[in-house]
Amino acid sequence: MTLAPPDSRVIRPPAAPRVGIGSGWLPAGVVFLGAIVVFLWCGVSARDLAVFAAYVGGGVALPGTLLWRALTGSGGPKGRGGRSQGEGRSTAGAGARAGAGATTGAGTIAGGRSIAGGGAAARGGRFLGEDVAAGLALGYAVEVLAYIPARAVGMPLLVLVPPVVVLVTFAIVPGLRRHWRGAAGKERMPAWSAWALAGVVAYLIGWSTMFLYRLPVTTAYVDMPYHLALVGEVRNHVPPTLPSVLGERLSYHWFVYAEMAATSWVTGIEPVTLVYRLATLPMTAATVVLVAVLGRRLGGRWGAGVAAVGVTYFLFGPVLEEGVVFTTRSMFTAWASPTQTFGALLFVPVVLLLVRGRGRVAMVLLLVALTGAKATYLPLLLAGLLLVAVLRRGRWLWAAGVTLGCLLFAQFVVFGQGAQGTAVSPFATMRALWGTVAEIDRPELAGAPVVPLVVLTAVHLFCLACVWGGVAGLGWRALEPPMLLLLGIGAAGIGAAVMLGHPSDSQLYFLEAVRPYLSIAAVCGVLAARRPPWTLVGGMAVLGIGAALAAEGLEFSGGALVRVVAPYLMLGVAALLVWRRGLVAAVVALLGGYAVPSSVREVVAHVTPEKGERERLIPDGALEAGRWLRDHSSPADVVATDLHCRYAWRVRCDSRHYWVAGFTERRVLVEGWAYAESTLSRAELFVTSYLKVPFADPVRLAANDAAFQYPSAENVRHLAQKYGVKWLFTGINPELGKFATLRFRNATSAVYQIR
Repeated sequence: MTLAPPDSRVIRPPAAPRVGIGSGWLPAGVVFLGAIVVFLWCGVSARDLAVFAAYVGGGVALPGTLLWRALTGSGGPKGRGGRSQGEGRSTAGAGARAGAGATTGAGTIAGGRSIAGGGAAARGGRFLGEDVAAGLALGYAVEVLAYIPARAVGMPLLVLVPPVVVLVTFAIVPGLRRHWRGAAGKERMPAWSAWALAGVVAYLIGWSTMFLYRLPVTTAYVDMPYHLALVGEVRNHVPPTLPSVLGERLSYHWFVYAEMAATSWVTGIEPVTLVYRLATLPMTAATVVLVAVLGRRLGGRWGAGVAAVGVTYFLFGPVLEEGVVFTTRSMFTAWASPTQTFGALLFVPVVLLLVRGRGRVAMVLLLVALTGAKATYLPLLLAGLLLVAVLRRGRWLWAAGVTLGCLLFAQFVVFGQGAQGTAVSPFATMRALWGTVAEIDRPELAGAPVVPLVVLTAVHLFCLACVWGGVAGLGWRALEPPMLLLLGIGAAGIGAAVMLGHPSDSQLYFLEAVRPYLSIAAVCGVLAARRPPWTLVGGMAVLGIGAALAAEGLEFSGGALVRVVAPYLMLGVAALLVWRRGLVAAVVALLGGYAVPSSVREVVAHVTPEKGERERLIPDGALEAGRWLRDHSSPADVVATDLHCRYAWRVRCDSRHYWVAGFTERRVLVEGWAYAESTLSRAELFVTSYLKVPFADPVRLAANDAAFQYPSAENVRHLAQKYGVKWLFTGINPELGKFATLRFRNATSAVYQIR
């Protein structure tokens, strides 16, 4: 009898995919069909849906999947009975040495050295959903990196060259054809896991439908016109500038708008349909799948991946007093912040490749795309990699070097050294909360005492522990490089939320960015901890729920700080008493129980219809007027408008006004300036709101408004001669017709051309 080598494996041909109730295809198909029905109901044409699905599927995801398989070693078998490329390497070294190690429920440690990246965790099979989701991310990266030079030379449709080249090459080169089949011995996601993930995506679709998809453009979220304006800018100009302030540098992460611009050029879909309806859903769904995949690889089972997704999207810190929220930052920014959504999608496969220990070319492509996707991710990754390099003797130091190079390129080239108002400001997040608690406002808030800020920060950390307390159960697993990476990323995100400040609290995007990785680490910690009886764990969770509900109803005498902190202190003492008994899983269950009531309320609130009628922020005829001007002007034309403030009846001008630039896709002399670098850099934290900062160039603003408020040949000619203005976009202003030609008019808007 001959024994096979320890690392040998029998390669079986992949079974035919099942399509019944137990197949992972059925829940994916149900969600896909549901999304189609939703979009059709919300006004998206069948033509737009078809071409969008065809382009994203065939022009982005398919070539991206082929590249992902080729670059990461997950293609089909080489010849008869051969291993897939890289499959033999998946257990080489670390996997072969694992036999003498101690095995845990979530990984293996051999001789004090982690093999989670190349051994037990990496031996989990690949499944089609992983390849497609990661391929979509890689396809987006290639698309953006191709579109930027294509648009810069004035031929945006050259963005189609890379996917065509990839598809043709993989079809005609014999050595690459196997990548169409995927990996040998593919793993199937259990049906229950597929249905669970489909349920998460369906929930996100339902939330998006209620608060965006079904709403008219005129009543949607305040920042949507800003996103639309940036898509129009990148659709017509690279390098871009801020479209609402002529000549203002765009010190902002804009690559997701390049993706939407490329999609618009190829498919002919209106940018407004992409921004307000279609573009972010594939990114969101793929992120859900990849978080589950990463959780499964590090947790050793699909249950860990599904649990990590659940914690990521649905578990939030306890809120014991209405209006006083120690935020743990939700992921519900899918369409409100497309930059965050795009960056989140690109970042997960980077971490996945580091955990698996291969695919450097794919990782570099994703990192380069991250330079302009979202500013939060590269610093977080660098922090995690440096922690691993220091504690694990230089491991992944090469990745830290590449990340540092990309970070420097982003800061000095993409952002032009701009900070968009972000500054080192310890306890800024809690200073804003202290203003709510103590009922004080700017500028008194800037001089708030340090003691309450430190106390509130401690409570904030306790609330974070209620969500991610499972990290305490990692034990020695915390020293494994993959787990160190996750913990380093998480610690950096929390540190940024504590130490940085921003005029609109954008430092909290760091905390949101690390949610998936802290959630995965917490789930792995629960799996690695000594397990007490499940009855005890369940009892502790119920006890935590009851304690949180009881704490909500208690009233404490004393000052504002005591009133807010006392309930959390009571819960913390209870958790500490349980901790002293050494039952980590029980403590985690108790802390998680504290978070359940407020999490349930938050989750329900996101799918509960709003009461009352939403405020109309944009006039009904604005879109029609904007499109007329877009269709009858050149992308190089400059527009002037007297529309700067969202609320004309308020004393203070809320200058988050961007729909003129958004609907016209033209650069505006001066429209809204709230998000300009020249504005945010002058907003002193807790002294002056960025919404109260006046326009940086008062001479330009005065000249602009004079043409509308005091129409004259001289005032109109001044705009044309000094600033190159060709068009005037305004409300109903008959006097302008004496000095400019009326070209379009409806009930709310008028467009004039300067003679």
